[in-house]
Amino acid sequence: MPDLWTKDFLLFFTLMNPFLMSIYLIDLIMTMEAKAFAKVLIRGSTIATCAFLVFAIVGEALFRQVLQVRFESFQIFGGIVFLIIGLRFVFQGSSALANLRGDPEHLAGSIAMPFMIGPGTVSASVVVGTHQPALLAASVLVSVMVITAVLLILLKALHDFVKQRNARLINRYVEIVGRISALLTGTIALDMILSGVEGWWQGFQG
Repeated sequence: MPDLWTKDFLLFFTLMNPFLMSIYLIDLIMTMEAKAFAKVLIRGSTIATCAFLVFAIVGEALFRQVLQVRFESFQIFGGIVFLIIGLRFVFQGSSALANLRGDPEHLAGSIAMPFMIGPGTVSASVVVGTHQPALLAASVLVSVMVITAVLLILLKALHDFVKQRNARLINRYVEIVGRISALLTGTIALDMILSGVEGWWQGFQG
């Protein structure tokens, strides 16, 4: 059980990837004050954690029995959303993500969705819920989200400290790493779309 808990923890943490997420949120990291950023991030993380707990407890039955839709449909749509984000970042940089969030008062919800709550993380939360009892599954999800939020706040503090000394280098580094990360995001998004299509096709044949 401890080994399986560790594997589920590493799986979910890899998908959350706070270092990659810092690139997606770089415009907020660069423009917001540290306290305001931490407040919005904590609220967004809380929203995402609640959603993950629901998916872990209810699982795929939420889609098929409650929403009356196939889980593959969610994978395809989520993949399309992340593909659009990746494409916009590749061609326009971090500024392309600012208008995806809408009004400033809705920042917490827009950070949670689609940057935290995505097809990969939702699928992983369902997997964690099938592997672990409810309390252990909750401990995996909550611990990953807490660590992710703490690391993002630390990265914000590090950015503010370094930016005062070499702002041009930091901005250039962010653009290069962000565009490279966007290529990875686009690849994962396409894989999600293909997985959804493959699952739908298998169900159609069955």
